[in-house]
Amino acid sequence: MQSFNFHNPVNIVFGEGRIADLATLVPAEARVLVLYGGGSIKKNGSYDEVLAALEGHTVFEFAGIEPNPRYETLMKAVAQVKAEQIDFLLAVGGGSVVDGTKFVAAAAQYDGDAWDILVTGGARIKSALPLGAVLTLPATGSEMNQGAVITREATKTKLPFHSPKVFPQFAVLDPTKTYSLPPRQVANGAVDAFVHVVEQYLTYPADAPVQDRFAEGLLQTLIEVGPKALATPHDYQVRANLMWAATMALNGLIGAGVPQDWATHMVGHELTALYELDHAQTLAIVLPAMLQVRRADKRAKLVQYAERVWSIRDGSDDERIDAAIARTRDFFEAMGVRTTLSGYGLGADAVDAVVGQLEAHGMTALGEKGDVTPAVSRRVLEAAL
Repeated sequence: MQSFNFHNPVNIVFGEGRIADLATLVPAEARVLVLYGGGSIKKNGSYDEVLAALEGHTVFEFAGIEPNPRYETLMKAVAQVKAEQIDFLLAVGGGSVVDGTKFVAAAAQYDGDAWDILVTGGARIKSALPLGAVLTLPATGSEMNQGAVITREATKTKLPFHSPKVFPQFAVLDPTKTYSLPPRQVANGAVDAFVHVVEQYLTYPADAPVQDRFAEGLLQTLIEVGPKALATPHDYQVRANLMWAATMALNGLIGAGVPQDWATHMVGHELTALYELDHAQTLAIVLPAMLQVRRADKRAKLVQYAERVWSIRDGSDDERIDAAIARTRDFFEAMGVRTTLSGYGLGADAVDAVVGQLEAHGMTALGEKGDVTPAVSRRVLEAAL
């Protein structure tokens, strides 16, 4: 196991009706900006519950944060923060809203061009406004980590940043707020969480059985509850377990002390930026092909994955790896998320475009060993046609 530091300060407030806890979670004297996306939080009741809980607080609103939050939109929120002298941010929505709020928290106190936050991956962040989250879509795990991904529409650039300054102070998770989600968003959330786990698990052995067993348990849980969440939308226990699994998938625990990959995400980000595919759709396209192309380097963990996650114990190692990759693809497809570029109307020209963007953005040494070159990324995308 590698040396590591693990610190997660996020206070998780979990359960039905817990939005009411905002009354005490948000400082009484704060000037609060509530940030959200479209109208879904008004349809599922979250908006009214948030405002009721914040009665007596000074509250402002910023709406319109998109899926794959746009830098251009978020800079408008930064301007509002400064104009209204906001000192606390509350994200109400899914991972995109939380990601966007993290960026606003840092950009509002950044001395210089806020785009530098993304260009430098967050390295220059010295301070950020305090923030909290009310989660309505389990997927990204952003509610319990220090990362975010932002898209600049003008340049078709999608970049991540990380900083301990943007950990939410708290996150309210009420599974009942996910009941009204469209099936597409439920499916995307399960796939997103699944690939988050895989990026931290399917690398090479690091003699870290604690992390491996946690990761395998999360994957098995997602395989079990994902289809149930689609079939029985109002099953509280199913939605609760899906929500908690997605949060645990990317809160730093299973990635502590082990090698991590993230090549699938970097390639997927370019697909989203260029073609506006859902984030989870890009992951479903890239991951099975990535595992196939890089199976030699991932051989030991792929065999472990086949046996422990999918209970595939018969046949040669290669046969078990084939079966595990096929089962992964089948799981995504069963959730209604297609796994090929052609499934979204994209062809060979998309391969050239994505590889060009990877090179332009310096994504030339990806993966757990830094050996995923543009040539390897091209092979992956060609395998995903």
